[in-house]
Amino acid sequence: MVTVLKQPIVFELEGFDVQPGNGPFMFLLALLAYIVVLLGNGVVIWVIMIDKNLYRPMFVMICHLVVCDLLGATMVLPRLMMDLLMGLKKIAYIPAIAQAFCAHTYGAAMLTILCVMAYDRYIAVCEPLRYHSIMTSARLHSCCALAWIVALLLIAVLFSFHMNVPLCGHTIQQVYCSNRGILNLACISTPVSNIYGLAMTWTLSTGTFILIAFSYIRILSASLKQGRTDSSLRSKAVQTCAPHIAVYVLFQIASFIVIVSYRFPSLSRNITKFFSILIFIIPPIINPIIYGLVSRDLRRSFIKHFSTRVRKKT
Repeated sequence: MVTVLKQPIVFELEGFDVQPGNGPFMFLLALLAYIVVLLGNGVVIWVIMIDKNLYRPMFVMICHLVVCDLLGATMVLPRLMMDLLMGLKKIAYIPAIAQAFCAHTYGAAMLTILCVMAYDRYIAVCEPLRYHSIMTSARLHSCCALAWIVALLLIAVLFSFHMNVPLCGHTIQQVYCSNRGILNLACISTPVSNIYGLAMTWTLSTGTFILIAFSYIRILSASLKQGRTDSSLRSKAVQTCAPHIAVYVLFQIASFIVIVSYRFPSLSRNITKFFSILIFIIPPIINPIIYGLVSRDLRRSFIKHFSTRVRKKT
């Protein structure tokens, strides 16, 4: 007999299979990763907020990406650290749904925000004389809000299929809660949720790829034409677009690693679980480095304010 669970439902995350005595060491690694995420992304936001010269659309959108990165890392790493240090694997139904919702929102919002950034760069390079009249402050904030609203709505519909679905299991066989991990515990099949999830993922990934690719192909074409008369315009276009392309490629590589890892059942469960959380760790750690290395304005502003503070202390 299969017993249908009744509220209050408490799940148990399978987590990593950690050998006795190795938990504190793995906790320190996760803590170090989280500190690096908070420090790197915190510095980016701090520099942009205190430097009025960076109050421009590109850097406002970078702030939205930083918030997205912090959302993804914060929804996974603190919970993982509690598991590694104290063996806390149980999680109530509402916190489990909240963690899964935020984890999926992170992925969807990353793509939609990058799409808005590609549109901004397209206008800046292809319509430089009309850029400020097109990308007004109102339009900028409307585009950013639209990116978040689209992501939230897509994920809200996905999780609406959890309503009235009876659950018969307690153990989520992952390190963190996800839509699929929770619905795998359903007593009945969930074909509508499965079809919507696949359709939504394919449409969002493909649609954003087409829009981003179209924008940067047009940017490349325009910069090559402008570069014939002024090479500085071409280098400036490359410099402003490079961070966004690098962030998008990095996110897609992390997503690809997660997908591929599930296609190799011969891999140990620990390795598969490790690959599944890379998407919440690698982009949030590396993205601030990309912004700093590629964006000359952000790098100069950081060095300027950091050196000023050091001089004041000495």
